[in-house]
Amino acid sequence: MNIIELSDEDILKVANPYWDDLVKYSHNKNYGAFTRNFAHKMKLAANEVEMGKQFAKSTLTKNLTKEREYLGIIRRGEHVTVLFKQTNKKKAGEWLGRLVLGFEEDEIKIFGATLF
Repeated sequence: MNIIELSDEDILKVANPYWDDLVKYSHNKNYGAFTRNFAHKMKLAANEVEMGKQFAKSTLTKNLTKEREYLGIIRRGEHVTVLFKQTNKKKAGEWLGRLVLGFEEDEIKIFGATLF
């Protein structure tokens, strides 16, 4: 199955808890839990030492609010990009949260996650 064929509602049933976990485990500085839904290639790219430094130093990632606003889904190829408006407890302003999802071995996995 290709994820772009799923409805927005079905994609959000996975995307929302995945994003919640990313926020939660970046706060807790828990690398293992943070990467547990990553696709294999994404895990290889997510170096534990470098992510540990980010968890320790980044005011942005350590203080994201649980609340966010869903902005939409972009479908392309074998992946979808779910977009959120995200805020922070200590930094004024808004950020664009980007979560890229696709199938890996019949499971939906994270192929990208960033804040802009």
